[in-house]
Amino acid sequence: MGAKLAGSGGKYQEEANSDINVTPFVDVMLVLLIIFMVAAPLAAVTVKVDLPPAVAKPGTNPPKPVYISIQSNGRLFLMDKPTDLATLGDDLRAHLGERRNPTKERIFIRADKEVLYGDFMGVMNMLQDNGFYSVALVGEDKRK
Repeated sequence: MGAKLAGSGGKYQEEANSDINVTPFVDVMLVLLIIFMVAAPLAAVTVKVDLPPAVAKPGTNPPKPVYISIQSNGRLFLMDKPTDLATLGDDLRAHLGERRNPTKERIFIRADKEVLYGDFMGVMNMLQDNGFYSVALVGEDKRK
């Protein structure tokens, strides 16, 4: 409802309509829907190609991967050296040494399938508390 201004009377006066007109919005949405429906099949790869293998030469000095192993009894190992949860962050920094940015290094976790979830999460939490966020999990490849 619109407000009447002083001195603006007359027999042809109309009140302002305060309802939202959604028709243009619906029109635009339908046009966008049609565009995406037409463009989506074009983005899919339908031509099958037998790609050659990518053989990239490793860099001049690739970093050695860092492994943390968790045995079924909960014992921790950093590479081949035993460690514990309390000193894991310090041992990891000492192992990485003078690398450019040790907290950006990817840490690989190998865990026995019988490891308790709580033990595994303790290692993950300790890594995050010490600034190591790039973590990869190692599994056994059984495709052979």
